[in-house]
Amino acid sequence: MISLIPSLSQIPAMVFGINLNGPEYEARLKRPFAPPTASLKEIHDAVPKHLLKKNSLKAAAYVLRDIIFTLLLFYFASLIGPWAEADFGGYVTSGSYKILVKSALWLSYYWVQGLVWAGIFCLGHDAGHGTLFESNRLNNIVGFVLHTWLLIPYYAWRSTHHAHHKATASIERDENYVPYTRSEYNLPDEKKATKFDCAEVFEETPIYTLLRMFVMQGFGWWVYLTRNTMGSKMYPPGTNHFNPDSPLFKKEQRKSIIISNIALAAMSVILMYAGPGLFLRYYFVPYLLTNHWIVMFTYLHHSDPTIPHYRRAEWSFLRGAAATVDRPLLGWMGRFFFHNISHDHVAHHFFIKAPFYNGPQITNAIKTVLKEDYNYDSTPTFYALYRSFTQCLFIEEEGDIIFYKNKHGVAARELQQSAMKDIRESGWNPEAQDSDITFPKLD
Repeated sequence: MISLIPSLSQIPAMVFGINLNGPEYEARLKRPFAPPTASLKEIHDAVPKHLLKKNSLKAAAYVLRDIIFTLLLFYFASLIGPWAEADFGGYVTSGSYKILVKSALWLSYYWVQGLVWAGIFCLGHDAGHGTLFESNRLNNIVGFVLHTWLLIPYYAWRSTHHAHHKATASIERDENYVPYTRSEYNLPDEKKATKFDCAEVFEETPIYTLLRMFVMQGFGWWVYLTRNTMGSKMYPPGTNHFNPDSPLFKKEQRKSIIISNIALAAMSVILMYAGPGLFLRYYFVPYLLTNHWIVMFTYLHHSDPTIPHYRRAEWSFLRGAAATVDRPLLGWMGRFFFHNISHDHVAHHFFIKAPFYNGPQITNAIKTVLKEDYNYDSTPTFYALYRSFTQCLFIEEEGDIIFYKNKHGVAARELQQSAMKDIRESGWNPEAQDSDITFPKLD
């Protein structure tokens, strides 16, 4: 049954006459897609080499900063109860107002601590890439400790995340946010399908959509780790990040997976020892918010109606790296707390070993080469999340360059056939386009 209730994505325009899509997004909608023609050499030559060098003191300062923030926020939270008992210095004596102020202080703690811990995830992420310190051993120690604090299996995540960077936007080989196909929803063949066929599968009330989004944002990180949901289709059902014998890992990585599991068990024991009161008040709610931010920015890096995915014949590292989106998530707060992970994600995919604090300068450099192939979206990020969640639903079984389709079975963009013809006639091949790329080995 087709819902008569308008989609939440339509409400701002219907009620206020406002289009919340960023101008960059609107420009991509109007422009048929052609793959980028720049070369990796051009992109690499545009970036000054000093921006790729690590500064261990600066990295240590960022790590120390986030640890200090965490401890100060713990201390702040420990004072909320005594402040309330003391009537907040005599300024708030009414019972109802005391409850209101106390609740506001706890909410402030949860919000800021969630941001700080999402930043700690980002620092562990950079350690996993070896971009914090010159010593790989020190990188792994720091990343291991930071991610274990957040109950993340550092070595397991590091393995699949490196694989993701090697095959970004590849339908066959990418490890994260791989689109579902038409057949996985049991939809009729594209030539026979109607809008009603898609509506029957995807139509739902906005409230139900928000409920599903809540589940994804709150628990999607753990669903991915335990079930490989939206991970690579090359792995069998039941694949997860905790089994040392999982096909996700090479034989020589299995000992490190066991180490990650032991560390998670030890961290869980510590949290249990703290007791349910301390655990729920100080750790659990910020932890849920941290998971939300992790899912939000990673999902939006690679899920957008205007951004392509590639099958084997058309995929290259360069094309995959360019098929990501920079977003000003939370404005200055996102840049400050999340260490540029959302603002400069395109640069990160092109320069995996570059330190995050040089991300803004690297972004400015590669924009001069990629030009309109650089993807940025100033759309308010929560709206962009809803837009992608409701419009990035499935892809077709056929086609080597494909876009997500919405609940009506319609893609937001189409290929510029003339440009594709020129690229093929030029003798393009992925090996030639990626000839300048090398990947660091895990150790």
